[in-house]
This record gives sequence, structure tokens and C-alpha cells, in this order.
Amino acid sequence: MISQPSNENALVLQAPAKVNLALHITGQREDGFHLLDSLVVFGGAADRLVFKPADRLHLSVSGPFAEGLRQEPDNLMVRAARLLADELHLPAKAELTLEKHLPISAGVGGGSSDAATTLLGLLRLWERTIKDEKLRVIALKLGADVPMCLEGSCLRATGIGDELSKGPRLPKDLGLVLINPRVPISTPGIFKKLKRKTNDSMGPIPSAFLSAVALADWLSDQRNDLQMAAIEQAPVIETVLQALVDDGDCLFARMSGSGATCFGLFQSIKHAEYAARRLTFTHPNWWVSYGGVT
Repeated sequence: MISQPSNENALVLQAPAKVNLALHITGQREDGFHLLDSLVVFGGAADRLVFKPADRLHLSVSGPFAEGLRQEPDNLMVRAARLLADELHLPAKAELTLEKHLPISAGVGGGSSDAATTLLGLLRLWERTIKDEKLRVIALKLGADVPMCLEGSCLRATGIGDELSKGPRLPKDLGLVLINPRVPISTPGIFKKLKRKTNDSMGPIPSAFLSAVALADWLSDQRNDLQMAAIEQAPVIETVLQALVDDGDCLFARMSGSGATCFGLFQSIKHAEYAARRLTFTHPNWWVSYGGVT
């Protein structure tokens, strides 16, 4: 059941956007899952999740992108709560509130981030602990992106996205602008459009990027192998990328995940804020957000 949330005090957590700075598709398994090699960061925007004790499991949804979730009978957050409760041998009881600020079907893992944050939030609410390995197993049952969203910091994802290793140290105050032209993209549909599913992995990753310029230079030699297929489905993505590139302060722009959200990297969060204001003014119908990166 989904309804409007109340405003009582409770545990409040942020579920940040998952951004693929690079996404190389390196193969496909016999079961249909695609293999990838991706550098992932988190930030730029986030959903807001609220957790309260209750005598049943109930989800409330609000926010600018809430409408797209109202018809879902079994939201990922609810599934996460039930799986965790089963593992802990507890009744699944909690009042969950989701303020949906991230666009849906947008290539920034909003649903996956919400699910991962639900697992972490309920462990605190229920005052329970669980081994990391078991928590990752639960996360993977919810989707290939959920384990990486549990990490919530810069990482390299390989396999189907479930093999994770620590990513490079990022420059301090790195700024990120996210833009979505409010066009939903079907991830399965994009994968079907791929003309080539066996591509090279990413190049060697430095242990640290000392500047935003160094990160942008390294990214220029990497790819998002889904970008061209997404542009074929939604040509406006190319317009978004060009708008970012045309901003004088943008160091690098690319599509995230399967799209249609695109990101721009900036020297600082302040530079990203000013760019976001300019882009909001020139393209008032787009969703534009900015922030820092972890």
C-alpha cells in the first residue's frame, strides 16, 4: 500500500544517485546477463528515506517523481524489508517513507539505491546486525546494482555488477551536475539494441586522481558502451550532452548507465552549482541537479 507520508521525527537517510563514470560491456553470459566493467560514484542528487517503528509494513511515497511509483504493487523497498526480516527471523514491521527526488528509469540506480538504503536503515531501526556477506546476498536478490549501492562510495564493478573493488581516491570538492530530459529509458531495450556485446575493459585505473582535470583526461579514454544505443532511442540525450559540453566550466560529460541521465564533471561543487543554475534557466523542462561526489 502506498500513500502520503506524515512528518513525524524518525531515522532519515539519503539514497544517492549511482553514476557510471565509465561503463564498458565486456560480454554476455549464457543466462542472458551482461558482463561489465564500470567506474561508479555516488552523488549529485538523492532520494530521502524515513524510517519509523510500526505494527505493520507500510510504504508512503511523496516527492517530484512519486507519481511514477504509485502503481507499483511491490516496491523494491518493500521487497528489501521482507527479505531482511526473513533473514533476521523478525516480523517485517516498519513505516517507510520515500521522498522521490531521483527520476525513474534514468540510469542513476534510484530504485537500487533506495533498496540498499532500506536494508541499512532497517538494521538501525530494528537494532540488529548481520554479516556483510549475508547482506550482499540479500542485496543481489534485489538486483545487480543493489550491492554496489550498499557501498555508496567510488568503486569498480565487474562481473554482472556484483564483483566490487575499491575505486580510486577522487579529488576533493569534485562537482557533479546531473541532467535528465524527463525521458524514461528501458534498460533491457537498450541492451537489445547493442550492436557489439564484447568490448575491451577499462584501462588501468590510477590509485588516486589528484585533480578534476586528471579524472576528466582519464575518462576521455574510456566509454559508455550503451550511450549510442540510448541516443538512437532518445536523440534528446545528445542535446543534453552538448549542453553540458557547451558550458564553459564543464570538464567532461557523458551519459550514466543506460540513460537518459547525463553527468558533467566540474572543478568544484560551487562551479557545478553555477552551471546547474545556468542550465536550469536555459532548459527549464529538464531535471537538473548538482552536488558533490563520493
